[in-house]
Amino acid sequence: MGSEKKEKSGRERIDAVLQILKKQAPLSLNQEKFCSDSCIERFLKVRGENVKKAAKHLRAVLSWREAIGTEHLMADEFSAELSDGVAYMSGIDDEGRPVLIFRIKQDYPKFHSQKSYVRLLVFTLEVAISSMSRFVDQFVLLFDAGFFKSSPALLNLLMCTLKIVGDYYPGRLHRAFVVDPLPLFHYLWKGARPFADLWGSTAVVSSVDLEATAEDCSLTSYPRTTSLRFDPSPKLAAGGCSASSRFSFTVSHLDSVKPWYLSTTTTRDASSTATATATATSSLAGVSHLTARSYSFASPAARSAPGRSRAPAPSPARPRTPRPSFLQSPSTLLFPFRKEGSAAGSRAARAREAFAPLVQLYIRPYDEQVYRGKMKPPLGGLAAIVSPDVKLHRRQVSQQQRI
Repeated sequence: MGSEKKEKSGRERIDAVLQILKKQAPLSLNQEKFCSDSCIERFLKVRGENVKKAAKHLRAVLSWREAIGTEHLMADEFSAELSDGVAYMSGIDDEGRPVLIFRIKQDYPKFHSQKSYVRLLVFTLEVAISSMSRFVDQFVLLFDAGFFKSSPALLNLLMCTLKIVGDYYPGRLHRAFVVDPLPLFHYLWKGARPFADLWGSTAVVSSVDLEATAEDCSLTSYPRTTSLRFDPSPKLAAGGCSASSRFSFTVSHLDSVKPWYLSTTTTRDASSTATATATATSSLAGVSHLTARSYSFASPAARSAPGRSRAPAPSPARPRTPRPSFLQSPSTLLFPFRKEGSAAGSRAARAREAFAPLVQLYIRPYDEQVYRGKMKPPLGGLAAIVSPDVKLHRRQVSQQQRI
């Protein structure tokens, strides 16, 4: 009963929005096709299920689409952008959502007007929407910030894009990622994101570590070589003595100032001296040439028991003054939305986890022919419209040749 009532109320809201639109002005065939049930449901969801606000927003979107000329956008208008891969659809994610990549250079706004960029953005979004399946109604945006050397220029372009997507494509954006921006952009975005409509769905990520894990790096298959200049585990003679062909290192317990000395005895004499020294004293057992000098400056008590390590005396714990709950900072009352650093770190970790499955699509090389193949008429231009007739003609000619 509850689900039936919800469906009935939803159907009533959709019909009410359509009635308001038709009272204002008659809808054309393309406008009626655009105002589908799923489209009106998205506008109602964005406007809090308010019929009048949803109808007003939808009328503004219809007027804007007519002014832009979305029905007349074709790939022939953006031949230079398509050849360079400025904006394109790379593929779909695990949920079937189209993934759009924008690799716009910093000098692009200098040689192109804002209207041309808006038309390019709308064309790319329309290609993604036309390629969506029946049960998918959202897309993902990836902004490659590696071509921008100016953080303010990147911020202006990003804010303009989010404004257009939020106002004229409500409910369409799933996530937006700004990949590899300059360090200054983080501070600019932190101050400007409260003024963006879709700042909750936008995140700044880095692809340096993720690309290394995604690609098949050949260096990881080889073990890291160790230094051959020394042996990390030297083999010393017993009793803390090391013998060579010319010199012999011996630790003595008789001289407390210089308990070690070098002698020019042979290897046999050095080994016998080392065993004698080791048996004569038990206070310097385990002393090597690496620790003998430290023992020369130690106290007699420390030299008498080198194997024992005295634990430091525990310092008396000072009682911490409890923080009173009634002396809170005024910033917590004025700015209750501010979060601690741990929350920001968890937000960055979540953004990184969400971007990890998209790395393969991000690093995939651009192919113009594959992208043009995803365009449906009339977005694909004259080639997409003429090509089916050409294929049919070729089939007829091949059949006549066979006969």
